[in-house]
Amino acid sequence: MRKILIAIDGSEGASKAVDYAGKQFTGISDLQITLYHVSPGVPPELWDDGHILNEEEKAARRKVLDKWLANQQAKIESVFQPAIESLTQRGINPKQIETKSVSESVKNTAECILAEAKAGGYQTLIMGRCGASATAHALMGSIANKITSRGAGIAVCLVG
Repeated sequence: MRKILIAIDGSEGASKAVDYAGKQFTGISDLQITLYHVSPGVPPELWDDGHILNEEEKAARRKVLDKWLANQQAKIESVFQPAIESLTQRGINPKQIETKSVSESVKNTAECILAEAKAGGYQTLIMGRCGASATAHALMGSIANKITSRGAGIAVCLVG
């Protein structure tokens, strides 16, 4: 079975990557496409700050954290749904599409994507050349650059 990993973030570049995959892989029956999204980790202001909380403080913190997690889940769904629709409109069988998301913790986004690509045994990683964060690109270099420089042994297709 051919396994394709498409890294998506809701950006125009990710949409182009999904469209490309839909055009290139339509009609292939032994195909599994995984749409992969890396969401930001829990922001520092929601971390346990090391002091002992009383029950009221624990409940209040948990409520805020649960709300943040629910908002993140809604954002993730808003990234996956258009990608799934695009692939199915191009003729990819919905049974051939799966979604997977992780939350950044210690690893950065590029490391998360590379770890999934290697651990999942994907033959190809497809992603947009430019993602949603232009600021991060300017400050640290693009995720695509990090993946191409560190992704030895993985076929990477960058779509512009």
